[in-house]
Amino acid sequence: MARLALLASGSGTLLEAFLGSDAEVSLVVVDRPCRALDVARTARVPAEILDRRAFGGFGANFAREEFSRALAQLLVNLEVDLVAMAGFGTVLDDVFFASFEGRVLNTHPSLLPDFKGWHAVAAALAAGVSETGCTVHVATAALDDGPILAQRRVPVESGDDEETLHERIKRVEREIYPRVVRMALAALARGESVTTVTE
Repeated sequence: MARLALLASGSGTLLEAFLGSDAEVSLVVVDRPCRALDVARTARVPAEILDRRAFGGFGANFAREEFSRALAQLLVNLEVDLVAMAGFGTVLDDVFFASFEGRVLNTHPSLLPDFKGWHAVAAALAAGVSETGCTVHVATAALDDGPILAQRRVPVESGDDEETLHERIKRVEREIYPRVVRMALAALARGESVTTVTE
């Protein structure tokens, strides 16, 4: 069976969705002390912290390439086959994606290629669209790029603000993301590319 690592930075709600699904999580890695680390330990899932503070912290001195290389080496050493970003707050350097080419998945709160970037929900509201959604895709060094594996539409309701809309998107995300990752793991176990996954 292919081994899955989840990368997290925050509350661990996506991790909880994975733990409540059939997608077997082999490892959780966080880049800072956070609730996700506690969620993993409570569930008795092996967990590692690769703390950004050891690589210059959160400002201009952050050694992104060095951190990315250390993260890739950690996952290689632990024989990880597939990586799923689960609210991971660090943008990784090309060196990481070169080590796991075609084997890093991410979820984004819009119907890509629309509304890339950190403020996708606010951008959708500002654009006045009637619907947005979430996308599960193969992550690359280019922000919110890479082959799309699944999308789900979420209507924008009258009176929505960023918080209410984002929460409805997250509910859909917690449903489809673990399922797509599970299919990607099965594809890798068969010797196939994750891009063969359709949901």
